Amino acid sequence: MKRMKLYEADDKMIDLISDNYSMLQGLGAFGIRLGFGDKTVFEVCREQGVDCYTFLTVVNFLINGYAPKEADDKISVDTLLAYLRASHRYFLDFQLPSIRKKLEESLSLGDSLASLILSLYDEYAHDIRLHMKYEEKTLFPYVEALLRGEQMSNYNVEIFAKHHSDTKGKFQELKNIIIKYLPHDGLANNQLTATLYDIYNNEEWLSNHSNVEEVLFVPAIRALEQQLKTDDVSARISSIINSVDSKESISEREREIIVCLVQGMSNKEIANKLFISVNTVMTHRRNIVRKLQIHSLAGLTIYAIANNLIDKKILLMN
Repeated sequence: MKRMKLYEADDKMIDLISDNYSMLQGLGAFGIRLGFGDKTVFEVCREQGVDCYTFLTVVNFLINGYAPKEADDKISVDTLLAYLRASHRYFLDFQLPSIRKKLEESLSLGDSLASLILSLYDEYAHDIRLHMKYEEKTLFPYVEALLRGEQMSNYNVEIFAKHHSDTKGKFQELKNIIIKYLPHDGLANNQLTATLYDIYNNEEWLSNHSNVEEVLFVPAIRALEQQLKTDDVSARISSIINSVDSKESISEREREIIVCLVQGMSNKEIANKLFISVNTVMTHRRNIVRKLQIHSLAGLTIYAIANNLIDKKILLMN
């Protein structure tokens, strides 16, 4: 039974699975183990170390097509990556070999037509394997680098999205041939029908997998790329500001001299007040001009007020 509803964190996990048994494989891909009793989705995810928001986003998308309208920064890219990688392992290591074995058992292997069907199946399976291997060798490591805060100049998610080949219809021809041209009687027919049913389920699984990548994963990667670019620009601006601040920073003694100058004191008066020589005062004044690029007394006054070196009210009183 498939129930069309949006599942939430306080729903029981057993109800979610009972309503949608097709999500059983999804549990395994998320690393969620069975035996969770009557616990809620949130409780199960928390106990088994799965991001609950990302889990529910995938579940609600697969069940009724619900997806965020915009890039959702609440989605855990790390969790989604682990889900897709585990899905690959399930499909390549279990699902494809299992269906082929069932095909062998339901066909007369001495029949040349049966051999051609197996060859056709192997061809389609090979294409799908190449598709997933590409993602594992190129896209997934790229996303892992993004999660570490690293950017690659020669690759981005748009390259992947542009060349993301469609695997959803790979078995259509194979299904049609079996249905149209391989009539069998008795047990063999039952075996072939059961295998055909598995192929249909397999195709639906492939479609769901591809849709999760296109609708949820790719936008999440785009958002991550944009965030890294923003962080990088911010870091560069901060670095420039810090560099400028470092170069433009003035010493405590220079601050004192600025205050004295704004108050209208001469070099000699400043030297007497601070117990330094007139030459030292002049050196500090040159450094102040160089660092602040301010040459006028009015400019120094504005700087002193803006940096709380002197009270504007006191200055006006003087």
